[in-house]
Amino acid sequence: MYKMIISAIFFSMTMVACSPNNVVEDNNLKKYFTENNVDGTFAVFDNGKGDFTIYNLNRYKDSAYLPASTFKIVNSLIGIQTGIITNEKMIIKWDGVKRWNEDWNKDLTMEEAFKVSSLPYYQEVARRIGKDTMQTWLDSLSYGTKKITTHIDSFWLDNSLKITPDEQLGLMKKLYFDQLPFNKTTQEIVKRVMIQEKNANYTLAYKTGLGVKEDGRRLGWIIGWVEENRHPYIFVLNIEGDSNTDIVSVRKKMLMDILKHLGFLEGKR
Repeated sequence: MYKMIISAIFFSMTMVACSPNNVVEDNNLKKYFTENNVDGTFAVFDNGKGDFTIYNLNRYKDSAYLPASTFKIVNSLIGIQTGIITNEKMIIKWDGVKRWNEDWNKDLTMEEAFKVSSLPYYQEVARRIGKDTMQTWLDSLSYGTKKITTHIDSFWLDNSLKITPDEQLGLMKKLYFDQLPFNKTTQEIVKRVMIQEKNANYTLAYKTGLGVKEDGRRLGWIIGWVEENRHPYIFVLNIEGDSNTDIVSVRKKMLMDILKHLGFLEGKR
């Protein structure tokens, strides 16, 4: 098993805000990327020990990508904080336009829209928030490259706004501990809607993202946390493949395979 321990590394983790931590670069995880024909990075942060396990350290800390639908986390936080979204049960009516995803073609609550990653719902939320208010919050969060240089309802999709996997993990850590500059109630609502699986062994909360890079390659994200025995482990998975790659299926399979490989999902952590 090939592992390289790197100590006293200072990342530019403005969102993580951690002191130097032990980092294990685990190249055993490479097989999960190779067998799925994708490039990418994975990182998990053990909050109790302050340790990171990372595959592809350079991509994790140095490369930035469009956030795609992971931005629905921030869009939700800003929407609730500003009152644009009253709570997770707030309905935005379907505009009557038939889209490729049938789950989007109906009236949706925020909770439902988040679960099915409804683009129309969150585009409308962004339009109601407005560019100036959105920009203020991006600055406050120091979210990625921060700038809105294109349309208010698509800037997180068109490669104009970018964020590193490191920053994504930092955002998730602060959200988990209610440390973002939003009311605790706001953060608690978003954390609830992020829960995808909950059983006796673990709670798995995350948001996915799917986009296309400038070079035409498909990009996938899953960011969130797994909690076992009330102990959180914050993770980020970032992958890319060619135009034929089924990112939607691959990213979830890879996440579960990697977590199991690292000893998660059995309630023994």
